[in-house]
Formats: sequence, structure tokens, C-alpha cells
Amino acid sequence: MAALLICDTSIVIDLERGDVVEAAFRTSYELAVPDVLYRRELEPYNGALLRGLGLKVLTLDSAGIGLAVAYRSREPKISFTDSMALALAKATGSILLTGDGALRSLADNETVVCHGLLWLFDVFESQDTLDVGSLHSALTLIKNHPTCRLPRHEVEKRLAHYAKTIR
Repeated sequence: MAALLICDTSIVIDLERGDVVEAAFRTSYELAVPDVLYRRELEPYNGALLRGLGLKVLTLDSAGIGLAVAYRSREPKISFTDSMALALAKATGSILLTGDGALRSLADNETVVCHGLLWLFDVFESQDTLDVGSLHSALTLIKNHPTCRLPRHEVEKRLAHYAKTIR
């Protein structure tokens, strides 16, 4: 069985912005979200497409929901759906994929392995999921969006690497 990546909403949004949603499902990882996050934030928009690509929608038991509530109480900057994603990653021993700094910090405190979108781009490259030209185009789209929260220095390093490799 493939390793499981539990995604928060920001990751899915960035994948859509870069037009690389389908690529995420061609890696060696399986992608999943908590059922509450899916129902509230994904199902009304592109839920059917995501499910068709292989998105797993997982349910937390009552202990997991209690853990999510505790996370939300400890870190009010994170949304309830993000606290559910962290609780699901903790409960399943999976990797949390998030772009939210407060959530990443809480995941670190909970010893949950956590990565962001740029790590996923590294996976795309190392697994030949996307060619470097497509990686460059996708990351440029994401970077140029007005609400992009990716670390500029890291983005520029990758863009320079992709540009050099394209030549």
C-alpha cells in the first residue's frame, strides 16, 4: 500500500491554482482528506473530480474528533477542518500536507511528519510525474496568485533550478 498524505484545504487550492491536481494523483502517494473537510470545502466545488482521481475521504472516530477539538483549542489560528486533518494524520500515522504555518507548528509538536506544497513539487520532479517545464509553469502560476503564502526564497530557488534544467 502507498504512503498516505493527509491534505488540508490550502494544498488542494494551490494544486488547482497550478493546474497540477491530476499530477498529485500520479505520484506513489495516496491523497486523503477528513470527511468533514471534504463535505464542507471540496464536495460542492470539485469533489466528484477529486474522488474520481482517487482522493480518499476518511472518517475519524470519536477519539479522533476529540483530538481535533483539543488541537483547535490549543491553536485557535487553525480552522476546525485543519485540526481534523492533523488528527487524521496523527491517528493513521500518515504525513500531513499543509501550507498553514500554525498547523505545521502544531504538527511538529505532535510529532506528525509534515510537508508542504514545495515538497510535493520535489516529489513530482523526483518521480518524473511532471517535466521541469510543467513544474516551472505550475509554480509560476501559484507564485503569481495574490494570496500565495509560499516562502519566496524557496520558490525562487526551485524556479531557477527548473529554468536551468529546461535549457
